[in-house]
Amino acid sequence: KETHGVRRLSDIKTGHPVGVALCDEALAAYEPDTLVSISNVTQNIKAVLGHLNDPKVDEKIVLARYNKHDAFDDDVTALAQSFKREVSCDDYPDRRDLRDLLFCTIDPVTAKDFDDAICWNDAEHILHVAIADVSSYVTPFGAIDAEAIYRGFSIYLPHRSIPMLPRQLSETLCSLQPHVDRLAYVFEIHLDKESLKVIKSDLYEAVIHSHRRFHYDEVDKLFEGALPAASKLESTLFQSLLHLRKVTDRLKKNRMQHGFDFRSHDLVMQLDAEQNLSSTLYAEETPSHALIEDCMLLANKAAAQRYDRGVFRIHEPPSQSNLQNLYQELAGIGIFVEPQESVHDTIVAIQEQAAQRGLESEVDTLIIRAQMQARYAPENMGHFGLGFDRYTHFTSPIRRYSDLIVHRLLKAVAANNNEESAYVLRNIEALCIALSEKEREAGSIEAEFKQRKFARWAQRHIGEQFHARINATEPELTAELHDTISGARFYLNAPTLPLLLFDDVIVTLQRVDLLSAKIYAVVQEKVMPHEK
Repeated sequence: KETHGVRRLSDIKTGHPVGVALCDEALAAYEPDTLVSISNVTQNIKAVLGHLNDPKVDEKIVLARYNKHDAFDDDVTALAQSFKREVSCDDYPDRRDLRDLLFCTIDPVTAKDFDDAICWNDAEHILHVAIADVSSYVTPFGAIDAEAIYRGFSIYLPHRSIPMLPRQLSETLCSLQPHVDRLAYVFEIHLDKESLKVIKSDLYEAVIHSHRRFHYDEVDKLFEGALPAASKLESTLFQSLLHLRKVTDRLKKNRMQHGFDFRSHDLVMQLDAEQNLSSTLYAEETPSHALIEDCMLLANKAAAQRYDRGVFRIHEPPSQSNLQNLYQELAGIGIFVEPQESVHDTIVAIQEQAAQRGLESEVDTLIIRAQMQARYAPENMGHFGLGFDRYTHFTSPIRRYSDLIVHRLLKAVAANNNEESAYVLRNIEALCIALSEKEREAGSIEAEFKQRKFARWAQRHIGEQFHARINATEPELTAELHDTISGARFYLNAPTLPLLLFDDVIVTLQRVDLLSAKIYAVVQEKVMPHEK
């Protein structure tokens, strides 16, 4: 920033002055609003990120703020490129050959990293869940492993991903692409035909062949009755998925006796060629998403049964103080619920009242906010939200380091190799803490990037009016945009009229701070229910 002819550096989030090991003359060489990365140790400028007015700098900002990077070092890339580009079953005589089973993948249309494939035998009620066998390529303490543990998770931005693994692995050799052989770690899960309880589950290394890549919308159309012209193989796959849907629908119904169905919608953001925001939509869960979710839940549960100490995905029940705060928030919007015999029953009763008011997703957001954050832990503590006694993450080793550790541990346990198990479990407490932090970091990066795109959009619409909904009254009054563009968070100036949580309002965009990505608006009027 330039003040009275003198240039100074400001922190991008707080706006506070930042010390730098440069004289005023050296700083004068940089244009105002130039964004730089500064070493915390030397106070020297490490890199020039770009100019604040350039939309393409937003990605660099969020990665630099969390000390993340996209490019892989040469030694990591070289190691990833050293593997054979094709998998030959002859090279793996100890693996089961499952290439004749009709595996398929179901993913978003933009996906490139296919972690999982499924195959359903309806006659025998056997589900095969094949997961990319990343641990066969990424060995402990190798160059790829060191980078993977540093990254922890893949990061997904609207226009691209920042992968945990080199793309040669994440998008090619490990990815369960269609029409090629791939190494997989497979759960074979046998279900009782009446109760759908797991009779037994076998876990083994295999070579599989995905016979078809489906997009979620393709499968949803299939479920709606739109059967496209297809080959004999595709017709068999279609029928298999139709049968499997009936099973997963029942599995979900059974789950809801102890778990929850939260209506939290993911915001999908589209950017133009200049990386400016062009459109948004909320992606709702569809039957195809639900089918894959329940298949993955079965595999994750099965994995958690196979060890007593390792990496567990835990979710503790909400504290009594958090529940009391939730009850107070709900009372403010006219939802009063007497505590039931269990916290589960109480939350279900709240959801039922919210549905009657048309506030399902909003109230679910409050319920989620009142709960503990799910995290990784070395000891099992159950998963409250899912209603599971034991749970872990097994199904996404391409994009989550936690799952890669679980794979290594399961292989050591299967081999009765206590020495290898101990090796995998060294420093497991610290690792679980670090992974939980890295997961939150990845989420923060994705959220901040979107808010920066919202801020740039808002800057082009100063003075215009939009529909919004109050989403917080403390510590600051904020609203979420619900218009042709949705999802942006506005900070509201103190209004002259009383406002409650989830009130619908008309706001005028007042100003934008691009540095902090904050959008400020003023409330013009409250929208009454009959006006919506």
